Amino acid sequence: MTAHAPTRTDHRRAAGGVDARLPWWAVTLPVIAFAVLLALTVGGGEAGAAEPPRDLVRLLELLRSLLRQ
Repeated sequence: MTAHAPTRTDHRRAAGGVDARLPWWAVTLPVIAFAVLLALTVGGGEAGAAEPPRDLVRLLELLRSLLRQ
């Protein structure tokens, strides 16, 4: 008994017979990567020594005090 592989029923082809459909991630991931790299490049001139946010410091101190108990 042989098993039949599922076949596509939708045969939309672009001019020239090439399938032009892409999965959603094939378009989304490069766009996200480009946006992140662009943001890193543009924001790179603002680098310098800075104090950590006060809320983060308080959260870390709270976690440290809870772990010591």
